Amino acid sequence: MAIRHCKKCPVGIAVLASLFIAPATHAAPYVRINQIGYESGEAGRAYVMTTTALASARFKVLNSSGTAVASGTVGATTGTWGKFKVYPIDFTITGAGTYTISVTGPVSATSAKFTIDTPANLYAKALGNTLSFYQTERDGPNFIANSLRTAAAHLNDEAAAITTTAPNNGTKYTANLTTTGSTMDASGGYFDAGDYLKFVETHSYMVGIMLTGIRDFPNQMGAGSTSSNFTSEAEFGLQWLLKMWNDQTQTLYYQVGIGIDFTTSNVLSDHDFWRLPQADDSATPTSAPGFAGVTQSQLQYITHRPVLVAGAAGSKISPNLAGRLAADFALCFQVFHTSNSTLADQCLLAGEHVFALVNTSPSSKLLTTSPYGFYPEAVWQDDLEWGATELSLALRLGDLPTNLPQTSPSYYLMQGANWAKAYIAQGSFDSLNLYDVAGLAHFDLYRAIGVEGASSLAVSQATLLSSLNTLLQANAPKADPFNGLFAWKNGDSGSHVAGLSAMASEIGYLSSSASDVTVARRQASSMFGANGWGVSQIIGDGTVFPDCPQHQPANLIGSHNGASPILAGAVVEGPNSSGSSGNLIAMLACGSKTTYSAFNANGAVYWDWVQSYTTNEPAIDLTATSMLMLGWRIAGTPAGL
Repeated sequence: MAIRHCKKCPVGIAVLASLFIAPATHAAPYVRINQIGYESGEAGRAYVMTTTALASARFKVLNSSGTAVASGTVGATTGTWGKFKVYPIDFTITGAGTYTISVTGPVSATSAKFTIDTPANLYAKALGNTLSFYQTERDGPNFIANSLRTAAAHLNDEAAAITTTAPNNGTKYTANLTTTGSTMDASGGYFDAGDYLKFVETHSYMVGIMLTGIRDFPNQMGAGSTSSNFTSEAEFGLQWLLKMWNDQTQTLYYQVGIGIDFTTSNVLSDHDFWRLPQADDSATPTSAPGFAGVTQSQLQYITHRPVLVAGAAGSKISPNLAGRLAADFALCFQVFHTSNSTLADQCLLAGEHVFALVNTSPSSKLLTTSPYGFYPEAVWQDDLEWGATELSLALRLGDLPTNLPQTSPSYYLMQGANWAKAYIAQGSFDSLNLYDVAGLAHFDLYRAIGVEGASSLAVSQATLLSSLNTLLQANAPKADPFNGLFAWKNGDSGSHVAGLSAMASEIGYLSSSASDVTVARRQASSMFGANGWGVSQIIGDGTVFPDCPQHQPANLIGSHNGASPILAGAVVEGPNSSGSSGNLIAMLACGSKTTYSAFNANGAVYWDWVQSYTTNEPAIDLTATSMLMLGWRIAGTPAGL
């Protein structure tokens, strides 16, 4: 079976965040906590999960000496999670240190140890882990050696055959690929997920978020940080995007490699193999286990991966890709205009050229990936709002490159406002994730309007703030006992929850709302284990996190028990409506369907199993929102524009 990644395509277990953890004793009470810890002096919340009603239970917060530093009554139930009733424990501790929570009354339970400290001390390591994940996902000659990456990969991408997209039925190509007779350098960039494909769709989204973080949190994600400076990673990502958009010929290439097979031949694709990435360039029939009689010809798209072209030179560009690329290139100018003016100028010219070619009347299916079903994005007005807004902010900086088609910030500010209005009017709302970037675009457009002092725009700051509040609550489950704003069963759950935390921070900043900042902290807490499973959704962050991700280097040469080496910083797909299975030869057995089955509830399941791409595959876009979540948590406020 070929495993594919469509934001739903195997990492492990540690020790559940509670006492009474015998695997067969799932009716015991559990205390779910933020395994990273709680911010000093801020309201913290843990939860008791129990099958016994807690009418008068008490709790104590104990320091490392066993002395109670806070106590109180366990709160009234916030609802049910499967067979468990859930009760909140609210506390505020100022002193830094290590603590536990002890519950007494109808049931007795003790939490795992957790930390109280400043946001910087709590989250700096996690942000450094995120940087490590992206370094591990690097492709091409400029890889960064670590325990999971021991060699350069896909050097043959330096002369990739330019190919037109073949028709497909979603699972197989129904005709052979057709090459144009030309090649290009498509090396570099990032592996999309646990596979080795590279997509402009996901890459451009992630790079835009990374650049936003560097600009807004320079002391956490930029040059001011000694442990999580993403600047080199952003430049690495931009260099690949500047290859995929050939500004000289005005041509967009949108994908490297293929992930499905053919009805017309037995030619193999990326998802047919479980191997380390450096094996591809020199793959031979003897290095392709399990394919009896496979020929070298059938390996042609493994050893020499095609690059797919979006259209003829100068042709219109799908608005989702045009908007994101324009945003990326404009953010590039904002970040690098003083430190690397050559790169910055190249980016800004490319950004305006891309935006000028946008197709504002796309067909029913946007251009995302081949096949479209890998990433079925449908809404695009938010992408154009984002692109126009960032171009406006870039032009404000002055010292612009020559031959720039447009130099007026207000020109793009007006377009950003028009597209924001169109986005709001289309009525399909989502929180910040790959398929909806309004959570970024609205925030920057609000700030751009404030800087420009513009009037007579299609939207006002009040309209944008109202829309952000709508987006924050748009997909909130009717009743989530862990104060979640996203139903775990809906997929891409880890990405959504981190995005909701970032958005709540934005709203709290714009409206000076302490309650929204509390919401942001609680969504982050949910990411780090204060959820029904007691599992952090980010590998290496906390004490209980996925051990068995569907990621080839992590599975083949990483540990399967939470010890080093692990794919630290990666956000996995997370709980979903169902798990999935599919074993490939050479895939190492890891995890199971049942480790957390007692805690599956409300239509959501979590399988910490290498085969379950729907719950346990990490990806560059899934991890992206965690960068902003962590930047906000540490910095508190963004740098000024």
